[in-house]
Amino acid sequence: MARCDACGNDYDRAFQVTMEGRTRTFDSFECAIQACAPECTHCACKIIGHGVQAGQQLYCCVHCANQAGDPGLRDRL
Repeated sequence: MARCDACGNDYDRAFQVTMEGRTRTFDSFECAIQACAPECTHCACKIIGHGVQAGQQLYCCVHCANQAGDPGLRDRL
């Protein structure tokens, strides 16, 4: 069995994620998301979709980007 790098659980169906040259082991997508997904600059939620970017800032949605003072981003219609 493999031990989850996020929660320490031993699990027979663990999987690995390689990101930026580093391979980590997880027992669930929840643990992988918590460990690997970037956070929204405004609300700090994990960005598990495409999100949006303004300069170096990452946001989970256009609403958060606008709330953070970047009015240049728009949702797709």
